Order: sequence, then C-alpha cells, then structure tokens
Amino acid sequence: MTPDTDDTRAVTGEAPRIPKRLALVASKGTLDQAYPPLILASTAVSLGWEAGIYFTFYGLDVLHKDRFDKLKVASLANPAGPMQLPNAIGALPGATAAATRMMKKWMTDARMPSIPEFLDMTRDLGVKFFACATTMGVMGVSEEDLIEGADIAGAAAFLDYAADADVSMFV
Repeated sequence: MTPDTDDTRAVTGEAPRIPKRLALVASKGTLDQAYPPLILASTAVSLGWEAGIYFTFYGLDVLHKDRFDKLKVASLANPAGPMQLPNAIGALPGATAAATRMMKKWMTDARMPSIPEFLDMTRDLGVKFFACATTMGVMGVSEEDLIEGADIAGAAAFLDYAADADVSMFV
C-alpha cells in the first residue's frame, strides 16, 4: 500500500486495508523442517502480511540459542532426505553428519541463508516467534535458553493470535 493509496482512502472514506495474517505451527526440530516455516513467514511479511510462528515440541530447538545452529537432517527413515540410503546404511555412524553437510551445501549453493541468519532476517522483518510455554516446561527450557525476540506463549495465547489469521498452517 502506498501513501497515495492511503490519501485516496482518506478522501473517499474507504476503510484502510487490514493486513492479512499467517499463523504457523512448527513442531519439528530438524534442519530440513526448520526452513519451511521461516520461508513461508518471511514471504508473508514481504507481501505485507503479519506472520507468527508457534514453535512447539522439537520445533522449540529452532529458537534454542544452544541448538538452533546445530540442527541436523537424518538419512535414516527419511526417503526424501538429501541422501537416499537403505536404512541399514543410514544407521551407520556418520550418516546423519554427512546428510546434514550435504543439505547445508545445497542451501549454500542455492544462496539460502543459514538457520541463524534466517532467524535474524525473519525477526528483523517483524515475524513473531512464539515459544510454547508447555513445551518449555516439559523439556526444561528456560526463557534464558531462547534466542532474542522469542515470546513465550501458551496454547491459548497462540490460538487467539491464530483465530484472526487468514492462513493457518501446521508445518
């Protein structure tokens, strides 16, 4: 929306446009599952939408300052993963590390930001990060364990946010 549009609306009496809202639930804490909510949320705010991501269960690792830069992707039981290996080989020591290195290389080659960079970027764009209060209690995560800009929210608080969303997704 441009200032000219706002001025025109003021003259015509048309109500200002309310931005769309995206509400995402992120419950996975692997490298391959950390990207989709960040991509969707950053795209939404780039389109002028509001966006919030509720990180729950293992997804909370994405907001954990000691874990977010150590996320991994497993080749074991992941038929769509970066390494197509039989489960017996995927269970060998080093397979997860190799799959993680491969995915990080793919992301670098595609000029995608790392997860720490993506978190900073999406936070700076205005994406809201909600850390699930219940999960924090269950997993022994304290407020001090979270990255800067993460808000603690119970399920009721996030549902209130999501109730006004135009698009809600569980990723």
